[in-house]
Amino acid sequence: MIYHKDNSVLIRSMIKSDVGNFVTAFAEQNWEKASELFHNYFNQQEKNERAVIIAEVNNAVAGYVTLLPNTEVGPFSSKNIPEIVDLNVLIKFQNKGIGNKMMDVAERLAKEKSNFVSLAVGLHYGYGSAQRMYVKRGYIPDGSGVWYKGEQLEQYAKCENDDDLVLYFLKDFKTKY
Repeated sequence: MIYHKDNSVLIRSMIKSDVGNFVTAFAEQNWEKASELFHNYFNQQEKNERAVIIAEVNNAVAGYVTLLPNTEVGPFSSKNIPEIVDLNVLIKFQNKGIGNKMMDVAERLAKEKSNFVSLAVGLHYGYGSAQRMYVKRGYIPDGSGVWYKGEQLEQYAKCENDDDLVLYFLKDFKTKY
């Protein structure tokens, strides 16, 4: 399915050939992304368990984001709130608005099912651009504090500042910012 098309950017659903294309593209920028991740995403999309939104620039994959119909872990689990998961834009395509275009589509799909959408974002500097983008788009922290490896951290708990240290955010589609 095509969600958006302009001069050089196409936003669409994942197709099977994206698996190999992403593995190659991430390897070219020295990021490890296992083909199993993309195979799982594609299979989950086929079963309507996850929407996988792909950005393509001039016929080359540029990024992806996924949308779960219901949050599986964290403060919004079992509350029938969709969750945006795993937004990635390849380095050579960053700072061109591609992440925002994919987010527009993910939010539009989430809005069809709920008045809210959630997401979690890592806390280390590698997530700095995403943190800023989410706040600018109207996401606010839920107030449950920091989570690590799917568990809410108690005050003064020890953790590691890795990809599993996250803060949860919620966007209310009814509220205008």
